[in-house]
Amino acid sequence: MLKSFDLTGKTAIVTGAGKGIGKAIATALWQAGANVMLVARTETDLIALNEELGEGRSDFTVCDIKDRDQIKHAVEGTVSRFGSLEILVNNAGMNIRSTADNATDGEWRDIMETNAQSVFRFSQEAGRVMKPGASIINVSSVGGDRALKTGVIYAASKAAVIQMTKVMALEWGEKNIRVNAIGPWYFKTPLTEKLLADEAYLNEILAVTPLKRVGELPEVASPVVFLASDAASYITGQTLFIDGGMSIHGFS
Repeated sequence: MLKSFDLTGKTAIVTGAGKGIGKAIATALWQAGANVMLVARTETDLIALNEELGEGRSDFTVCDIKDRDQIKHAVEGTVSRFGSLEILVNNAGMNIRSTADNATDGEWRDIMETNAQSVFRFSQEAGRVMKPGASIINVSSVGGDRALKTGVIYAASKAAVIQMTKVMALEWGEKNIRVNAIGPWYFKTPLTEKLLADEAYLNEILAVTPLKRVGELPEVASPVVFLASDAASYITGQTLFIDGGMSIHGFS
């Protein structure tokens, strides 16, 4: 019998849940039956999504993911609110599109702390309270595996996420805590709206995407539900590229 995709009775934390991919993932997990703790820096975004979901199965906490104390507070608050933690989605991230010759030390610090260090810290704090059968899903990028035109620090941070995913999966396999990642390409979000409005750049994206279109948000959220569910109970240490086929050959 096919294992269930139903997440009823499970509790998830989603970072960067206020908008874009994080909002789509949080909504999809909630629709699959999970309790969802929404985590982000912007309280107004969290309030709006929490009210949209409703029915008592969602809550929110404002959290700076660069701050370990705030991360610990978010994890402890989730367990206190819902009784357990079975799913963590490390989605929060940032990018500054600097080239290698003009990127600054400050950009390196901000991007690496946000995109990589926060993944380690949140996973570490969550892993301490998770029980067998839990699942961590890290949001990396095709940019962590294939060369893009700019954003060398972003690429390094997302490559780090892919490698952390493998090592954590190896270490925590004995505890039956699965750790996987997804690697999105371009999706329609508020952050990509201006880029995708540039017809020349959009054509470059489509030229290296076999499916010849950018992704829709449900197409990145649904695979996360799969990885969080018992249907993926024998999958760990993997990065699933959700990219319309772009990673077949890269941005060349």
